[in-house]
Amino acid sequence: MPAEIELLDAAGEPVVDEDEDEPLSISDQDLSDEWKVTYHLQSLSDKSLLIPADEAWHNSDNARSAFAAHQFNPRQFLLQSLGQAARLCDEISSGLIKNDLDGYELDNAGAVEFLTDKAQALQEADFGVMLPSWWKKGRRKLRVSAQVSSSPKKKSELSLDSLVEFKWKVAIGDQSLTLEELTALAELKTPLIRIRGRWIHVSSEDIKLAIELLKKKSLGKARVADVLKLRIGALSGLGELGDVEVIADGPVGELLKKLEEPSALEELSPPPGFTGKLRHYQQRGYSWLSYLGKWGLGACLADDMGLGKTVQTLAFIQNRRTADDTAPVLLVCPTSVINNWQREASKFTPELKVLVHHGPNRAKGRKFEAAVKAHNIVISSYSLLHRDLEDLRTIRWSSVVIDEAQNIKNAYTKQSVAVRDISSPCRIALTGTPVENSVADLWSIMEFLNPGLLGSNQQFRKQYFYPIEVSRDAEVTQKLLKITQPFILRRVKTDKSIIDDLPEKQEIKVFCTMTREQVTLYSAVTKDLEARLKSAEGIGRSGLVLATLAKLKQVCNHPAHFLADQTSLSGRSGKLIRLEEITEEILTAREKVLIFSQFKEMGSLIKQALEDKFGEEILFLHGAVSKKERDKMVDRFQSADGPSIFMLSLKAGGTGLNLTAANHVVHYDRWWNPAVENQASDRAFRIGQTKMVQVRKFICAGTLEEKIDNMIEGKAKVAAEVVGTGEGWLTNLSNDDLKQVLALSSEALVDD
Repeated sequence: MPAEIELLDAAGEPVVDEDEDEPLSISDQDLSDEWKVTYHLQSLSDKSLLIPADEAWHNSDNARSAFAAHQFNPRQFLLQSLGQAARLCDEISSGLIKNDLDGYELDNAGAVEFLTDKAQALQEADFGVMLPSWWKKGRRKLRVSAQVSSSPKKKSELSLDSLVEFKWKVAIGDQSLTLEELTALAELKTPLIRIRGRWIHVSSEDIKLAIELLKKKSLGKARVADVLKLRIGALSGLGELGDVEVIADGPVGELLKKLEEPSALEELSPPPGFTGKLRHYQQRGYSWLSYLGKWGLGACLADDMGLGKTVQTLAFIQNRRTADDTAPVLLVCPTSVINNWQREASKFTPELKVLVHHGPNRAKGRKFEAAVKAHNIVISSYSLLHRDLEDLRTIRWSSVVIDEAQNIKNAYTKQSVAVRDISSPCRIALTGTPVENSVADLWSIMEFLNPGLLGSNQQFRKQYFYPIEVSRDAEVTQKLLKITQPFILRRVKTDKSIIDDLPEKQEIKVFCTMTREQVTLYSAVTKDLEARLKSAEGIGRSGLVLATLAKLKQVCNHPAHFLADQTSLSGRSGKLIRLEEITEEILTAREKVLIFSQFKEMGSLIKQALEDKFGEEILFLHGAVSKKERDKMVDRFQSADGPSIFMLSLKAGGTGLNLTAANHVVHYDRWWNPAVENQASDRAFRIGQTKMVQVRKFICAGTLEEKIDNMIEGKAKVAAEVVGTGEGWLTNLSNDDLKQVLALSSEALVDD
């Protein structure tokens, strides 16, 4: 016969369930706050038979008849059971000291403590605990419904700043409460309230916030943006809204539904003027960006690297440009990817004119304003944001797009402050880094996208950062995800609905911008060759060009590679800067990468730079590595807990290896022989590979590297046309001479 503990209200009733349809009235409430915990013994054979502990102890007639057939000693069992319960509940211990087996009384606060904490502890200790059925239903929510009573004539006219009239309504269940009734509830200062014989457990914080909301009723109007903030859990950017739910009908209700259920969005067709083909998930992403942009809501596209954030964004930009909105788009990105954006825009949105606002000769003041008016997309870098802020603020931008948004993760850097200060009705952030894993960085990105959504930085750290990062509070984590989820679209390659639609191997050309030091060295090498070519003839002429090709490739790789000096590596090479950015995303996604260079010396520099940057071991395979050590490197890299970065010289590691642990391949410098490069890429793309492989080929934009690549790809009619622009010293070479030099270079530029 187990022990049973029961919670009774002041009327001695453990269960009170009145008709749900009976109107609630605060004036009828029972103000008694007396509760009582009682003890019982329950029959094992008849669960409905409960004997009060006091009767069992004194061997009443009822108890005696119940225990006689079982030869049960109630006193011994009660002492043992209640003694164990007393360890979990101090009030039980106090009663036992007073020889009181009738139970103990509680006020409302004590009842809540018993219901929320002690009852669970007793149940976990195998005590039966009888609780009111209304408690099992959980805390009752105050539901705040906001219904649009009037709206603009056309749905298309509705925006976040639109003032719409609302009929505010607060209810418990289906029963409405007035402001006066809520005020009366607040004055009771208790989470347990008895209304019409029904006990209600409701948060006092919810009541306070509901009162604050109803006090605004006299205004009769509210901004759509304010309703949105209420719905996602924030009250005008200040404080938590707790369990209060906001319901809206009409166009606003449609907006809220589509934000919470992206699948409900209507997918748009690619806009006129867009020349690319969107995959199914890219079309959804472009439609999502366009929908949030139409409402003036900031959106973070956080797709895995390689899923096509650029093409989705360009489709969005093309779609946003209408007859009514011809304002330009400001696109901010790292210097290393400016050329990529410029080329992708010319490929997918050729009708849009692109202005690159970068470099010492960039336009300023009125010249900048005039230049912007003649273009549709203005591309600039993070490093120029605070320097050119005054010029950037003078333009009416249709949208502001930031690529590699992790560059503003620190809210207090000059570039983070500056980008938030540039006005625009639509803001987009792009990142391949899983922002949901970086709580400390999330506030800055969301503050750029939707100012005030997460409150101040101080409020955010108190309400979210510390509970999540320090206390690992799962409930707070889910609340933060719920608030930010409508504004973050995250797709990963491991999702079958995504990866099934992707090619098994994706090749990407990465155009890198040279640093000023690289440009200076490149110019010096070409001028030296131009002077020496005047007296060179025959095979000596071809040999001179061939040697210069090697020097120019070294300059494109890194100044330290060409100069063979021992100076610092950071920030001196556009290729290395871009490699560090891509590697950071790969490591964040916990994936692995192969990096190929045909130069052993450059491989050593890359190894040194990445180890200094990320503090991780980098494997490096080159011609001087023994077979035993080589096999050991491969085994370590292939293991799940092995190093994530494998640096290989193209000659030593381009064939004969199975490196399927990697699903990323980077060709830091080009062999200019597609067959050789494909063989190297196939170290990862081979039998045993379970992921899509992304192959990136680095090219310094505007240099001989790009021109040779164009010629190999057959994009130029004749080689002379390709090399004749910007490289005057090559114009005297015939097409056949240059082809011969290129053929020689694929054999001569080997592992040094």
